[in-house]
Amino acid sequence: MSDRFLISLFFLIFFSEAIHTQDNLSFKYFGLSIHPHGERDNAHLMPNKLDKNAYGVINYGAALGYEKFIIKDALSLKAVQALYADCAEQFAGFSHIGLRAKIYGHRKGSLYGGIDPTLVYRKNWHSLDAYVDRYRFKGKQEDKWQYMFLWYGGELEYRLRLSESINLAVSFIPGYPDLMSLSWGISYHMPKKEKRVQ
Repeated sequence: MSDRFLISLFFLIFFSEAIHTQDNLSFKYFGLSIHPHGERDNAHLMPNKLDKNAYGVINYGAALGYEKFIIKDALSLKAVQALYADCAEQFAGFSHIGLRAKIYGHRKGSLYGGIDPTLVYRKNWHSLDAYVDRYRFKGKQEDKWQYMFLWYGGELEYRLRLSESINLAVSFIPGYPDLMSLSWGISYHMPKKEKRVQ
């Protein structure tokens, strides 16, 4: 990327009040972890698995998102932080930040998407009985945490319009082939502050 492009992007993000923008706040239940190839070796550690090979596992937690629109309802900078009980019911979370763009939209709902880095972290599973390390997560046996960094994590989010400011939102994080996740909840368009004329 050229320096000119990066400077222009910086300007748009931090001085976007000059454009008629609106911020968005979301709160979602997290959710569902999807293992595309299953987790046969460690399925015995997952009490909330939906099948014997743990292709799908229920999680209990929440994801909070904040979105700053650069171009109204078309391009935004979005950050998401999730904290939850992982597939083994231990403390875990994920964080990602990046650009989002509208893929498709109509009067009742819209689909947004972006590809950006995602950091997934959890309490170390090496302390669990009969844990088989498949080397997806980094972290040594003596470490307190394990983590996985996905350059291509991103997010697809569909928003169904319930009112002028409230949407029902469903998010899908396509971290194939290691881990995909699903969460659902509410997104809220925060009222734009009107600038007072002195």
